[in-house]
Amino acid sequence: MPRSEPAPLVIAVDGPAAAGKGTLARRLAAHYGLRHLDTGALYRATALRLLRANGDPAHEAAAEAAARNVTAADLDDPALREEEVGQAASVVATHGAVRVALLDYQRTFAAEPPGAVLDGRDIGTVVCPEAQVKFYLEATAEVRAERRLCELRSRGVESIESSVLEEIIARDVRDSRRSAAPLKPAADASRIDTTALGPDEVFEQAVATVDSRLSST
Repeated sequence: MPRSEPAPLVIAVDGPAAAGKGTLARRLAAHYGLRHLDTGALYRATALRLLRANGDPAHEAAAEAAARNVTAADLDDPALREEEVGQAASVVATHGAVRVALLDYQRTFAAEPPGAVLDGRDIGTVVCPEAQVKFYLEATAEVRAERRLCELRSRGVESIESSVLEEIIARDVRDSRRSAAPLKPAADASRIDTTALGPDEVFEQAVATVDSRLSST
């Protein structure tokens, strides 16, 4: 009988804004030879399409139509990192129809060999509930606001720390209270509080967890 191919390795990394999801996910993907998908970029791409068409992110039908037209090329648009786009993305992400529209894209990406690392807010709970390894990163809102402020200033965007903190808190509320796929850790996720940890420490903890899970299967 021919040998069956091993199932794709899927690692889910969830958490609120600026908790360190993207940094960890990219490093894990490189370390294990997997592909990486920042699922937040899908929502940003949806929001960007809407904004460029003078659409309203709060209009669910328009947001759904934009989501169904998102392509892989959209994910490379530098405008995705603009703050206005990020705020609009957090609004379109509250629409259940938008999340359904983007679900197949994410699951298809994860299912392709050799596997993938996906980061977002509902990967371990909704998108890939069967992922072999799940992480939930968290940190205080104050620390996450400091990180976001540094990121913005590194891109030449001047922001006030108090307004960034307010935006972080507002985003947390929208993400955790939305009816469609609210932000919450999966029951079997390994939680890492990154408040007092550097990227290397978070990465080392995560690799130890992944290696332990893989060795036990």
